[in-house]
Amino acid sequence: MTTRFAPLRGITLAVLLTLGVGQGLMFGDDVGDKPTCTLATLKGRYLFGGIATLLPPVTTQATLLAVAGYHIFNGDGTGTDVVTSTINGAILNRNFVGPISYTVNPDCTGTYTVPSEGLTFNIFVAPSGEELIVIGTKPGFVLVQGPNRRVSEK
Repeated sequence: MTTRFAPLRGITLAVLLTLGVGQGLMFGDDVGDKPTCTLATLKGRYLFGGIATLLPPVTTQATLLAVAGYHIFNGDGTGTDVVTSTINGAILNRNFVGPISYTVNPDCTGTYTVPSEGLTFNIFVAPSGEELIVIGTKPGFVLVQGPNRRVSEK
């Protein structure tokens, strides 16, 4: 038996799945179904690029920072960034190379720091390690980047 609302069932299901209401049906609710990440989940080269807004106390007025480069995560909490950056369109650094450190929690969240620049970030890692999303956590440094995709295992 069909009703005049039958075509809406598919749309309703799609909306519920998008909102996460149906997630238990797709992925299960058991603790064993949750992803688990480790430091080794992030390993390899990941491309990134983005635009950040610098605000006081970092700068005296709103300033745009554009960055592009790649992270190399070693799988052990250490790594290297290679970055070119501009401020309001003027080159700040070209192929800057600097050490990084990172943590990864079992729930695939973590932190990432660039000690030489005093920058800190929270990261959200795909359970496969294929990509991550980064958000700046330093006051006055507004940045969301990602997804940063792994392009090489090395």
